[in-house]
Amino acid sequence: MIERLENIQKKYEELKIELQKPEVLNDYNKLKKLSKEHSDLEEIVNKYNEYKEAKNAKEEAESLVNDPEFKEMAMQEVENLTNKIEDLESTLKQLLVPKDENDGKNVIMEIRGAAGGDEANIFAGDLFRMYSYYAIENGWKIEVLNSIEGTSGGYAQIEYMVKGDNVYSKLKYESGSHRVQRIPATETQGRVHTSTATVLVMPEVEDVDIDIKESDLKIDVFHSSGAGGQSVNTSNSAVRITHVPTGVVVSCQTERSQLKNKENAMRLLRIKLHDAMKQKQEQELGVERKTKIGTGDRSEKIRTYNYPQNRVTDHRINFSIMELDKVMDGHLSPIIEALITEDMRLKLAGDNLEIR
Repeated sequence: MIERLENIQKKYEELKIELQKPEVLNDYNKLKKLSKEHSDLEEIVNKYNEYKEAKNAKEEAESLVNDPEFKEMAMQEVENLTNKIEDLESTLKQLLVPKDENDGKNVIMEIRGAAGGDEANIFAGDLFRMYSYYAIENGWKIEVLNSIEGTSGGYAQIEYMVKGDNVYSKLKYESGSHRVQRIPATETQGRVHTSTATVLVMPEVEDVDIDIKESDLKIDVFHSSGAGGQSVNTSNSAVRITHVPTGVVVSCQTERSQLKNKENAMRLLRIKLHDAMKQKQEQELGVERKTKIGTGDRSEKIRTYNYPQNRVTDHRINFSIMELDKVMDGHLSPIIEALITEDMRLKLAGDNLEIR
């Protein structure tokens, strides 16, 4: 552990020297890359320096314990420094847990009504409303890229971007199958039904992250339409793009401009292809991290929203909260924080970090 921290400190000092070189200062991309590396290490280095200072101070205090004149004061100082060192060790362990490189990114979210017909679509709409309020609570912005409304309300499918600070770090746990238990508005005998909607969360990617050949694309234009298929735009502004080699299809129809819809569709396609490529690589490499909460797969049942009991249960961490009404109004923080805490615990256990 100490060797690891020493290597980080050495790397930090090397980067500081590198950043002062003229050839780096004149190369924007290299300067940006090295500055980020330097910045990412800064907190760890500062805490490690604080840890070393506390260790040295403790050794000095221990050397005075046998001196009758300073014994009482020295013993108190040793106790205080021991507690401080323990706190710093805990902080260093957390800082050394590998960070998700996507945590600071915006995300594309896709919500679909699944099992349950109209009620599933209505629930998909409820989830979109919930995430929209959660976004407002965090100061994020939402941009709808594509939506297909359900015939009785809600959405058969909706895709949108969430922009803001560290969006992926909080929403990355939301991918999976969400189940609702309630009495649908169409139910005449008061029976509780179970329906599902699926959520997919993908981090935004830069254009350079994935190369898409124009020759691999099939682009169609059509009239934008709303619920039930009625035309809401008489011009061919909606765009559908098919990536022929993979069969991935994306559509955008929220803008009146065909060009803008094409731009949004390409952005969505790039993100979906990048996500599919990443999942394939992980499967081929046999990557199955025990420190990961859930699989992130759309089919995995992650949460149940029980309306009769006003209860939300996250099955991955066996966490329940009797505040479904508040959760549906966007107060997701208790659940998200519980997931983050468990994620950190598993990562710490997986690394088995110990300062020696």
